[in-house]
Amino acid sequence: MGQNEAVINLQAILADLEVLVTTESPSNDVACLIESAHILADVIARRLGSPAQIIDGPAGPHVHWMGGGTPRVLILGHHDTVFPVGTVAERPFEVVGDRVTGPGVFDMKAGIVQAIHAIASLTDPSGIELLITADEEVGSDTSRDLIEARALACGKVLVCEPSADGGALKTARKGTGMFDVIVHGKAAHAGLEPWNGVNSLVAAAEIIARVTTFGDEARGTTVTPTMAWSGTAENVVPALTRVKVDVRVEQAGEKERLETLFAGLSGDDTSVAGATIQVRGGITRPPMPATASADLFALASQAARAAGLDEISGAAVGGGSDGNFTAARGVPTLDGLGAVGGGAHADHEYVLIDTLIPRIQLLAAILDRI
Repeated sequence: MGQNEAVINLQAILADLEVLVTTESPSNDVACLIESAHILADVIARRLGSPAQIIDGPAGPHVHWMGGGTPRVLILGHHDTVFPVGTVAERPFEVVGDRVTGPGVFDMKAGIVQAIHAIASLTDPSGIELLITADEEVGSDTSRDLIEARALACGKVLVCEPSADGGALKTARKGTGMFDVIVHGKAAHAGLEPWNGVNSLVAAAEIIARVTTFGDEARGTTVTPTMAWSGTAENVVPALTRVKVDVRVEQAGEKERLETLFAGLSGDDTSVAGATIQVRGGITRPPMPATASADLFALASQAARAAGLDEISGAAVGGGSDGNFTAARGVPTLDGLGAVGGGAHADHEYVLIDTLIPRIQLLAAILDRI
């Protein structure tokens, strides 16, 4: 392939990043994601000289670009974000000092821009595919089959999700999932006849205490209740309470153990007579073991040294990505090749400006070796 470093221009990178960050793309907002996909496709066509395909889906469109020739490597990312419409007005794209800020800049619009500019820096991008999906933040239900198919066709996957702390690449990830625990009770007047009700909130509190014991620190398994909704009015015994429980697993067998424990929850697990328990969900992203990234991490280390870049490091992390799916299908996968910064999903999200070009050079060097 070969590289042409002269085309890697910081002002062009920042200009593209501003376009993507300013284009709001909250998960499940199909209208916004349609606009985001077309704007992203325009950036790709302008920088790479050939059009991308927009693949419609019920959760929003995915954007797929192919460099031609025999597929050899898939670069993976997503253009949906966790931030609702209006966030850009409250927290606009800004370049301040050594940082660039704005909703979605770190997770993961800077990674998308870096991938585009890395491909553009190569003299011959044949064999490279770029797939940017629309539903990663909400589980990748509509994109998983496409991701796995293209990963298997290409044989190697580079994920441009944000880096781990200090710019480390992500060499292993936990499996992730979400359980929805629904507690059914019976409404009654809270002042006149609370004894005629079945208090779903009290039952849910006991269930929450129970599920927090399902974690296992020694096995790297975490079980964390994160959200809850209950009741209809302040003077009514709540008839319905819902609790979201985030789970992360590292070791084989933990998925099955947790799903069995959650499935076994019942009203008998509480002191509230008449309460019934319904459980939905499960562990949808399998763990990404370190073995999945070992060969690509070694290749990346060699590429960094040959390009005169800083030595790279790797880290195992708790968060999941679409790289979990590709690794589970046996495709070598290296993650965390995107932006260096911090504050993913938070108001202080940022990317360090002086890392943008070195990260593009690193990705380009890896692509060149592949």
